Amino acid sequence: MGKGDRKTAKGKRYNSSYGNARPQATKKAAGTATAAVKKAVKAAPAAKKTAVKKVAAKA
Repeated sequence: MGKGDRKTAKGKRYNSSYGNARPQATKKAAGTATAAVKKAVKAAPAAKKTAVKKVAAKA
């Protein structure tokens, strides 16, 4: 109908509410769990390892 009708999407927007007429977007799972882990590993840069210097003992 119009702005005052709470059963329509327009009325839901006016009333700042949600419901069957104005459903909220849901997040979808992206692929499998292993694919998500692989993506995370690719995105994270590898930590640089510092070389350990060996000091020769004086005799």
